Amino acid sequence: MLARFLTAENAERDKEETLLQAQARGDVNAMLAQLTGCRQSATCVATVRADASRLRRSGAVKILSLKSATAYSLAGATGKTRLAWTVIGRLPVVQCVEVRRTGSFFFGIHVALLSLSAPIPNEADC
Repeated sequence: MLARFLTAENAERDKEETLLQAQARGDVNAMLAQLTGCRQSATCVATVRADASRLRRSGAVKILSLKSATAYSLAGATGKTRLAWTVIGRLPVVQCVEVRRTGSFFFGIHVALLSLSAPIPNEADC
């Protein structure tokens, strides 16, 4: 059970890293595939397209900071994760990801990414 509980934190980080890598490549379709329900929201799709265009970078994405409102939740929770990331040689970017966790650590937790914000100021909270 402890392993399942701790694995949920890695699952969220892995999903967010995959989303950021797609964004850095400018791959709108890969970003939409990572964001549950985003295709049904014109606002979400527009934000994804703008982010993919504006934040395209070549190189490997490095997560500098991750502050999750759903971290270590014993049951389901929904909240925003503040991500600071960069590609070496570029200035850092800070964005917010809406995350939904369902399930429990007894039976396993499922992590879904719901939306990704436009960049926010480096010291701002989500």
